[in-house]
Amino acid sequence: MAEQVDVVVVGLGVGGEEVAGKLAAAGLSVVGIEHNLVGGECPYWGCIPSKMMIRAANALTEARRVEGLAGRAEVYPDWGPVAKRIREEATDNWDDKVAVDRFTGKGGRFVRGYGTLAGPGRVQVGDDVFEARRGVVIGTGTSAAIPPIEGLAGTPYWTNREAIETETLPASLVVLGGGAIGLELAQVFARFGVRVTIVEALDRLLAVEEPESSDLAAEVLGADGIEIRVGAKAERISHDGGEFAVHLGGGSVSGEKLLVATGRRAQLGDLGLDTVGLDPKARLLEVDDRLRAGDKLWGVGDVTGHGAFTHVAMYQAGIVIRDILGQDGPPADYRSLPRVTFTDPEIGAVGLTEQQARERGVAVRTTVAPLPESARGWIHKVGNEGFIKLVADADRGVLVGATSAGPMGGEVLSGLAVAVHGEVPVESLRHMIYAYPTFHRAIEDALRKLEL
Repeated sequence: MAEQVDVVVVGLGVGGEEVAGKLAAAGLSVVGIEHNLVGGECPYWGCIPSKMMIRAANALTEARRVEGLAGRAEVYPDWGPVAKRIREEATDNWDDKVAVDRFTGKGGRFVRGYGTLAGPGRVQVGDDVFEARRGVVIGTGTSAAIPPIEGLAGTPYWTNREAIETETLPASLVVLGGGAIGLELAQVFARFGVRVTIVEALDRLLAVEEPESSDLAAEVLGADGIEIRVGAKAERISHDGGEFAVHLGGGSVSGEKLLVATGRRAQLGDLGLDTVGLDPKARLLEVDDRLRAGDKLWGVGDVTGHGAFTHVAMYQAGIVIRDILGQDGPPADYRSLPRVTFTDPEIGAVGLTEQQARERGVAVRTTVAPLPESARGWIHKVGNEGFIKLVADADRGVLVGATSAGPMGGEVLSGLAVAVHGEVPVESLRHMIYAYPTFHRAIEDALRKLEL
């Protein structure tokens, strides 16, 4: 006989954990199911440790820049202690046992294992079956997508997890994929003395972002000594026990280690979606603007396909919580979805790119203000690469997208995100007061050049 509960949450990544914890705290009987670590990718392999690695690499590079600002500096990288400190501090920050105790302390029940749907409102874990009166929430996330390249399977390639966990630097590294994860890790390893090559099948890095962002990324990564191959499809991979070779059309690149960073993929095949009338072969869990995937079934986080970002999962969690509790609140709105590639410089973006806006029939007007030409950019000197790009709807007089690239590109992005989300008139933005001398004052420079 199935055990009756109010809600079952399958997958306790950041989104699932938030839903389960808040519903339990609200007095519902909640079962949270997780086969791996509570908290998911972000605290153990993603956001937190990777940004600590980036911080270490950036500090090292900033010290090297002293020579161009205030005299000569010699800095020698030593990865071992850095890696050890990052792992220890990340573990101190987020521990599986502590996360489980926090959830159960709110009244939730934790079950370690694989949860599968066994019909509407029913979830099976081993021999146990739970029947949810209010519903089931799927938050099983994504895993690294491994492309079907000849010769890759069975080799000791890295995903982001192995790259984050390594305590020994390779002499050389090939990064397969020119998206955010690949670029961030490529720059970290290069700055600690690893010879790095990036291989991207498309014709530019960061292909989902503005072309200006792609150009900037290529420029700064090249300055770090990284070899970049774009428009280069990996046709075959070989490993001789000591080195990888990535065979491209018309040549090959080699490295001691191979990092596969070609995207993320939802794992839906083993969830039992067919028992609730959904396609188990689907690429993602289709949800509506209340995150409903079916009768008494919700999805949250990466599995919904609205961006593999912690902030999206947490945003969606709030909507699911309100919906299950019957509370009022706005539906999901992704018009002003922010995203940041944490390279140096950071490349932040919000809303639509210029190409996306044109494809949607928007009366597009754009402008680009180079950051080095701003007052703060001039003061900053070495390491001041970046720009502000605005994408405006000329008919409505509002911004529909923007990019903020620079030493604090992700932070400067916040003002642009508010402008896009709130549909603040461009004329109002023009007449704001922008603090001097700040990086965000470059937004005013861009607005001055924007013709509507």
